[in-house]
Amino acid sequence: MSSLRPLIPLMIAAAILLGGNGLQGTLIALRGAQEGFSSAVIGLMGTAYFAGFLIGCVAVVRMLHAVGHIRAFSALAAMGASGTLLLAIHIDPTTWTVIRFVSGFCFAGLFTVIESWINSGVANQDRARVLALYRIVDLCAVTGSQFLIPVIGPDGFVIFAVMSIMITLSLVPVSLGDRSNPKPPENVKFDLRRAWAISPLGAIGCISVGVTNSAFRTLSPVYAQQIGLTVTDVAAFVSVSIIGGALIQYPLGYFSDKWDRRKVLIVTSAAALGAAMGLALFSGGDRLMNFTIVFIFGAFAMPLFSLSAAHANDRAEPSEYVMLNAALMLFYSLGAIGGPFTAAFIMELYGPHALFVFIAAVYVVFILIILYRMGVRSSVPREERGRFAALLRTSLIFGRLVGRGQRIRKSREEALQPTDKSH
Repeated sequence: MSSLRPLIPLMIAAAILLGGNGLQGTLIALRGAQEGFSSAVIGLMGTAYFAGFLIGCVAVVRMLHAVGHIRAFSALAAMGASGTLLLAIHIDPTTWTVIRFVSGFCFAGLFTVIESWINSGVANQDRARVLALYRIVDLCAVTGSQFLIPVIGPDGFVIFAVMSIMITLSLVPVSLGDRSNPKPPENVKFDLRRAWAISPLGAIGCISVGVTNSAFRTLSPVYAQQIGLTVTDVAAFVSVSIIGGALIQYPLGYFSDKWDRRKVLIVTSAAALGAAMGLALFSGGDRLMNFTIVFIFGAFAMPLFSLSAAHANDRAEPSEYVMLNAALMLFYSLGAIGGPFTAAFIMELYGPHALFVFIAAVYVVFILIILYRMGVRSSVPREERGRFAALLRTSLIFGRLVGRGQRIRKSREEALQPTDKSH
């Protein structure tokens, strides 16, 4: 695949950043608990991260227009690396919350730069394979980085230094390995009212998944630690859920392409609900039981965003794809802002297993909404649906919609060129 070779440096940079980001999310929860931070404080840090992430996704396009891909990447990486070191220098809840906000802003921008760069640099016939490779890089980097915590240890300065080094090293392949500097993407318009009108269920689904997935991602290390799992087990607990989600996305997507996506959403949500209740009621502190059930939970909880986005896109006109996916990303982020803090507050009141009771309650509401929507609106005919696309990261959907926007712009430019009728 000749178009892949120039993108190898970007893939390397993505792997380093994805690993560093995944490591930081777990470490913040573990180290914060060790430092005596309450679950509510750790949840507030998660809320701050996703608030920064939301703003970063919105602001990065303007940044790319102002200074270009390489300079934007360099500035954001420098801020992210500096913030990581500040986490170790000043261990304080308020300081950490501010830094997590800045980290969310930086990582949203960094991933969007990489993903828009990948989309602009790959040929259309190779796009699916390149994005599949990106997902593999995502999965391997995030799961592998978790085990740096037990190897290095969550205590002391070293683990923070390693994270800072990882973020800084991502500058090397981007700065030296690729001389291209793609044209900045078009500005993406956020029309939330129109996006909601296109698919209320898709919008609600993205909000619901934002609430549940952000709560799980932020507080699952706290849950695992509080039930008595070791540091190594905590890393494995988080990794097992991600692996489960990656393995089951494609089969679920296949069935959603053939059947009414809302039925697949109900089955998937019900399975995630059952797994969440299993963790809340039956897992206790048993290591094997927790690993088994969290694998099932991740397998059905993680694909819900992709399924909701696919359902929403089935209702959209081709000219609305870019706007709709930008809005869905915003809906997800809004849910993600509220999820960690609310879940942490409930954990403070009722204990670690209450995390999954809260998540299950959100799924119950979502299933009821799906049933209601099925009663007031018919399904999209199978021949009119788009193909399912598995999305492992929120930022990936933004990178893809930016890439789609660039392709739309290119098509318009080609359409405006005079046709040579001499051939």
